[in-house]
Amino acid sequence: MQPAVILAPMAGFTDRTFRALCASFGCDLSYTEMVSAKGLYYTDSKTNDLLRLGLNERHVGLQLFGSDPVILSKIVRHLCDTVGNDFDCIDFNMGCPARKITSNGEGSALMREPLLVSNILSAMVKSSTLPISVKMRKGWDEAHVNCVQIASICQDCGISSIAIHGRTRDQLYGGYADLDCISAVKSAVSIPVIGNGDIRSAKDALNMFSYTHCDGVMVARGALGNPWIFSEIKAALCGTHYTPPTEQERMELACQHAKRVIADKGEHGIIELRKHMPFYLQGIRNAAALRQRVTAVESLSDLQRLLLDRHDPKTYNK
Repeated sequence: MQPAVILAPMAGFTDRTFRALCASFGCDLSYTEMVSAKGLYYTDSKTNDLLRLGLNERHVGLQLFGSDPVILSKIVRHLCDTVGNDFDCIDFNMGCPARKITSNGEGSALMREPLLVSNILSAMVKSSTLPISVKMRKGWDEAHVNCVQIASICQDCGISSIAIHGRTRDQLYGGYADLDCISAVKSAVSIPVIGNGDIRSAKDALNMFSYTHCDGVMVARGALGNPWIFSEIKAALCGTHYTPPTEQERMELACQHAKRVIADKGEHGIIELRKHMPFYLQGIRNAAALRQRVTAVESLSDLQRLLLDRHDPKTYNK
C-alpha cells in the first residue's frame, strides 16, 4: 500500500474548490481551513460555512482549533452528530504560528502547555465517534523543542495520527524544516506520523520518506499554483513517468480554478482569487507584469484575457 499524500490545511487557501482540484490530481486527503471551536459554539455563520463541502467531495478532515477542553468536547460531539458522515476525521490544530491565534493560547502556543494538551485531547477523543488526529510543530522555539513529548501525549490520549511540521513556531515559515525531529517522533510512537515541511517536488517527498520513515507526507505551500504536485509524487512512488504541465496548461487550470470559485461563491470570489493566482505564474514569461495585473482583476473575463491572451501585445497596452 502506498503512503498517503495529503494536502495541508491552509487558512484562506484550502477552500472547497482548491481541495477538489488537488483531489483530481491524486491528493489522498485534505482538510478544511481552520475552524474555530468557539466560532461554532457561538454559531458564527462564517465559521459554519467552512464546514460545507463541495459537490461529491470526499476524503476530507475537519480541522478545529481552540484551547478550552469543555468547548472543544461539546463541539466535537455536536459535529459528530450533525456532519460526522461528511468527514473522515477531526484534526486538532497545534501548529498554526499566526500571532492572532497564538496570542489566544491556541495553535502552536499549545506546544508550551503539555498538561492542557492532554486534557484537551482526552476530552475530544472521549466525545468523538470519528478519529481525532493532530497537526503540530517541532516546538515553540529552539529552546523548547518538545515534539516527542507532545507526540507521546497524543498517543496516550488515543489520537489516531500525527502530522508534524519540522519548524518551531518562532521560525514561522522561514529557514528549513528539521527532518530529524520528524524522524524522532516516528521512532517514539506507534501511530502513523505524517511529515510536513518543504515538500515542493517529488524529490522532496521521497527524501522525507527515506530520511524519516514517516507514513505519509503533507504538502502545503508546494501545492499552491501547482496541484499537479500530487500526480508528480504519486508517479515517483509508483516509479512511473510524470510529465509536468506546459505553461499553457497552467494558465488554463488557473482560469478553471477561478471559474469554479466564482460558481461557488459568486462574482466577489474573484477577490479571494487574487492571492491564488500569483502562484500559477511562478517561473513563466512576463510573470512580474502579470502578477501586478492579476492582483487587480475584477472579473473572470479580465483574468481569462490576461492569462490566455498574454501573447497579444494589446493585453499589455490597454
